[in-house]
Amino acid sequence: MAKILVIDDEKSIRNTLKDILETEDHEVVTAEDGASGLGEFADGKFDVVLSDIKMQEMDGLEVLDKIMESPKDIPVIMISGHGDIEIAVDAIKKGAFDFLEKPLDLNRLLITIRNALERSDLITETHRLKRKITKTNDMIGKSEPIQKIKEMIERVAPTDARVMVTGENGTGKELVARWLHEKSKRASAPFIEVNCAAIPSELIESELFGHEKGAFTSAHKQRKGKFEQASGGSLFLDEIGDMSLSAQSKVLRALQENKITRVGSDKNIDVDVRIIAATNKNLKKEIENNNFREDLYHRLSVILIAVPSLSERAGDIPLLADHFNQQICADHGMAIKKISEDAIKELQKKPWTGNIREFRNVMERLIILCDKEITGKDVASFA
Repeated sequence: MAKILVIDDEKSIRNTLKDILETEDHEVVTAEDGASGLGEFADGKFDVVLSDIKMQEMDGLEVLDKIMESPKDIPVIMISGHGDIEIAVDAIKKGAFDFLEKPLDLNRLLITIRNALERSDLITETHRLKRKITKTNDMIGKSEPIQKIKEMIERVAPTDARVMVTGENGTGKELVARWLHEKSKRASAPFIEVNCAAIPSELIESELFGHEKGAFTSAHKQRKGKFEQASGGSLFLDEIGDMSLSAQSKVLRALQENKITRVGSDKNIDVDVRIIAATNKNLKKEIENNNFREDLYHRLSVILIAVPSLSERAGDIPLLADHFNQQICADHGMAIKKISEDAIKELQKKPWTGNIREFRNVMERLIILCDKEITGKDVASFA
């Protein structure tokens, strides 16, 4: 079932289309002129729009232009009289999905709507896949701390210098690492990520350096490690503060010699990787507590980039709110919500211990649960 907006200044045509489409289990909203049709379009989530071309005051082409300007990618089917064919063709050039000639043919109407709905589904899926495969999200913010990070990335990325990215959980350390890769000479080569905290200590060496068939009980075939997979590109060692001392010593050797040895082998393999590491821990304290090798720390921290918490860049919250509003609404196929000034002020007051990750989750909750506008009261209730 689809939600369809019918815009036509002839009541008989509006009613006929409504009856036909409702018989096909579609939900239909009608409007008697272009202005009220655009009002309905702005307020509702529609799957298809049917609009007459010849209407008083605001004609169908003006309606089409306004709909094409909106961020919603909704197919518009124009309804034309016999003498309006040239205008209908012009409408197609402006972005209309198709046109139907009066008197309307029932089969043609239903087929055209079905095709329009299939096209909408394909566009939605295409957008979803594009977002999924996009390498790097934007780094949103104009605050001084973010500007400094952007400047640092621009300066450091073209080199092969090793970088240590520090910051609380959820601040965007991975995003910084990806930007370093994307702006480097290695951008066309792989960006390989290893979450050191998520891999058991007994498997981390196999994960990083690979293994030979039969090296251990479950090693049924030879496997390349992350160092080999990233050769020519960048290797991101996330949460490196959680890596075992045994694995640390082997990583240190790999950095010193640009060689690795697979588990179960004595053969050296040359590797060419740029290392970007990240941690939410104070590694100097970890060194004092004998949990992290000082020599490895100095190898990794040629360049230090400290990512600020969201509380330290509260001035970026309006930009972040707008960014996530558009992104999340697009993901869910919803109309973009209005965010009131008092809602922004309430969002800026929050402590955001989970930083950007928590902020995005709260924005998604607000967008799903609130009506057309997110207010300060909504933030107080749901954030």
